[in-house]
Amino acid sequence: MFKKLKEECGIFGIYSKESKEDIIGQICIGLSALQHRGEESCGVAINEDGIIHFHKDIGLVSEVFTKEVQRSMPQGKMGIGHVRYSTTGDAKKENAQPMVVRHKKGNLAIVHNGNLTNAVELKRDLEEQGAIFTTTSDTEIICHVIVRERLKTGSIEQAVKNTMKIIKGAYSLLVMSPQKMMAVRDPQGFRPLCMGRIGDNIVFSSESCALDIMGGTFERDIEPGEVVTVTNNEVTSDKFMPNEQKGMCVFEYIYFARPDSTIDGINVHIFRENAGRCLARQMPVDADIVASVPDSGNDAALGYSKESKIPYDIVFVKSKYIGRTFIQNSQSKRKKLVTLKLNPLRQTVKDKKIVLVDDSIVRGNTLTRIIKTLKEAGAKEVHIRIASPAFIDVCYFGTDVDKKENLIANGKTVEEIRQEIGADSLEYLSLDSLKEITKECKVDDFCYGCFTGKYPIEVPKEMNKDRFEKLQF
Repeated sequence: MFKKLKEECGIFGIYSKESKEDIIGQICIGLSALQHRGEESCGVAINEDGIIHFHKDIGLVSEVFTKEVQRSMPQGKMGIGHVRYSTTGDAKKENAQPMVVRHKKGNLAIVHNGNLTNAVELKRDLEEQGAIFTTTSDTEIICHVIVRERLKTGSIEQAVKNTMKIIKGAYSLLVMSPQKMMAVRDPQGFRPLCMGRIGDNIVFSSESCALDIMGGTFERDIEPGEVVTVTNNEVTSDKFMPNEQKGMCVFEYIYFARPDSTIDGINVHIFRENAGRCLARQMPVDADIVASVPDSGNDAALGYSKESKIPYDIVFVKSKYIGRTFIQNSQSKRKKLVTLKLNPLRQTVKDKKIVLVDDSIVRGNTLTRIIKTLKEAGAKEVHIRIASPAFIDVCYFGTDVDKKENLIANGKTVEEIRQEIGADSLEYLSLDSLKEITKECKVDDFCYGCFTGKYPIEVPKEMNKDRFEKLQF
């Protein structure tokens, strides 16, 4: 089903001080910095004097937004962009974002990171009221609700606030109307969203790394339940739903975000390194070298090495030119691509006891192959250390784990998992240690549901990626 956890999606927006500016290039750079958050499709919408032009397609940013495409896009005062990995709806062109709609009171474009937990009920209600859907993404549901509320209210801001009372789940949004850009984060703050500046331009991004890469300045994170509106070069804020229970996804720190991002007050690299240090203290092992599963385990492995005083070394060379293994449509093809992607350094691993660190185990197929490859290359022992607790339950808020049976840790003991993957030993970071690390963050609380089965808000009984496809009315 998948090689690693994948997460939906990355969003980026610019509001320019100038009335007309060639901002498409800047948006594409920002989206490229967020490409790790979604590799299936991407898109950009530009607001030119109140008219919204857009382009989107299947593929990476560099594939979809060629120089010719960028030259064809208009100049404008603002624009929003999106990179997508599908956690709701198929990887089809029509599900690519931004979603752009035209309604009685004007135009609207929206990009969304997250998943709604009441999407099925909302879609059913909207269709009974006559709404027509062209996609299988819950982002289109958000569009319908905003438009419906906009027709009843005097401003897009009020329409968005009304929508926040109706939709439930994870949603970091950028909403663009003819005159305004809005940044919205759900009351729990499941997914990250920050604000900064590039010169005089106001910028919103899923992660701060995009601002750094573009030479911008990070100002602050959008707070859970906050609505930030930019119009006429002025920024206003309304902390509309500040008193809800919080639930930032802890996996943003463990795996999803780039190490050079800072989210809600803590650097991702430092967080992961601290997780590795905790692993070394809690689960020491007699070994010759510490290594990582590239690139997901790099930071935690470095922390493990520093704390344990066991030398850090590289045991794999990773090819930069092999495609995305998790999208391959058969397990045999994925196995071949894993071998092509990660070639062991035989001189390094031969006769060595290795501590191999990774961020998580999802299905376990890839890790099984990696351990086998190291032992075939001459490794004496391979001890696996995982920089998070065992992943045992479904995520409802924007990752692609929608069935327990996809998880190797579901219903198995650590010893059973160790035997299945072929490791000499296996240990996970404890939940208590993870919570101790998160105390350094400015976040009030985190969502640990994938480790505990307990979530900050009510979740549906069943929530599959293709749930809209199966609805019968």
